Amino acid sequence: MNPRILTLTVASAALLAVAACNKPTETAPAADATATDTAAMAPATTDPVVGGASMSPTDTIVTNAAKASNLTTLVSAVQAAGLAETLSGPGPFTVFAPDNAAFEKIPAATRESLMAPAGKADLTGILTYHVVPGRLTAADLAAQATAGGGTAELTTVQGGTLKVTVNADGSVTLTDAAGGTSKVTQADVLQSNGVVHVIDTVVMPG
Repeated sequence: MNPRILTLTVASAALLAVAACNKPTETAPAADATATDTAAMAPATTDPVVGGASMSPTDTIVTNAAKASNLTTLVSAVQAAGLAETLSGPGPFTVFAPDNAAFEKIPAATRESLMAPAGKADLTGILTYHVVPGRLTAADLAAQATAGGGTAELTTVQGGTLKVTVNADGSVTLTDAAGGTSKVTQADVLQSNGVVHVIDTVVMPG
């Protein structure tokens, strides 16, 4: 073979080899950024759960409380005191709601006495001491406490005052007229006629 032709042939082969090496690698099409898991797109419920039941912000305080398994004693007390109709009204009300365990801290004999017809006036006084006019969220309570130098005083429907302290970890503590304390265990359970904060101890008006 003619040496010149041989040289051209080898050069052409080399160029083809280089071109093959430099050919862009085909990549799989990128996943559609808008394609997401169907489950992830499902709207999450925003209704808080109290006592295993969903609390609807379109229901009243009494209706929602009646659904919660940990508020049955409170509901019975509200009914015994004749306050169900009031707490089903337009309000708005802020209710510090003792759970069943909170009522269990009260001696059984005292609980029975309060729930009896003769104890209705005392029971009403205790329950209305847990209610404050208006809709006060945890943020509202914190703002009032900050403005008050760390503690806010709330005037209850009963007429007495409750002291509210916002702790360093953000939790809220109530101090009653008798010097007893109670902690908010679940805040900002919104209702159609107010807001409920679940507490771990029954507060007393003194």
